[in-house]
Amino acid sequence: MARIIDISVPLYTGMVSYPGDTKPEIIPNKGISAGGTANLSELRLGSHSGTHVDAPHHFLDSEETVDKLPLTALMGPARVLDLTGVEGAVTKGDLESAGMAGAERILLKTSNSSLWGSAEFTRTFVAMDDESADYAVGQGVLLIAIDYLSIERFHSDTHHVHLTLLGAGVIIIEGVNLHDVEAGDYELVCLPIKIRGGDGAPARAVLIER
Repeated sequence: MARIIDISVPLYTGMVSYPGDTKPEIIPNKGISAGGTANLSELRLGSHSGTHVDAPHHFLDSEETVDKLPLTALMGPARVLDLTGVEGAVTKGDLESAGMAGAERILLKTSNSSLWGSAEFTRTFVAMDDESADYAVGQGVLLIAIDYLSIERFHSDTHHVHLTLLGAGVIIIEGVNLHDVEAGDYELVCLPIKIRGGDGAPARAVLIER
């Protein structure tokens, strides 16, 4: 049987979150140890907590909400690109040299994956630059994933990366953990929670070795 690699990060109280977003909390509501008949929890989190999918509605006045995303784009052949040597921003040249050509779904493995052990948000995370987003769209990419809470640099003035990718119908997955994943080709399955009218949603994402 092919090996399945879980690239999702767990949701838990106190985990790292993007500044300004709702901080995830898992709150026990009822418990067997307290005399209840079952364990039951309350979840408090943002639509972009942990591993999550961005829908076009996140940055565009669009009816393309997370519940309407094509599942065919969220599942299929994918390529993990080793960009762990990149500092600051992923460029067009980085994508080219990492072997993006011909891939419809790409996952950007950067030094960000080493940040998941910290509950503190790192503002200097590696993100895509504007030209790399333009290049990916021109190459016909369907989906791009990155290993931190945003695909775009912290406090971008223009939001060019999000607007370019989402405007072209490219699905964005943020918050995957690729620390122990080798570069290469896999099958990706990423299914966001079906939130009606949602701008995004937490997701479970896995890679299947081919």
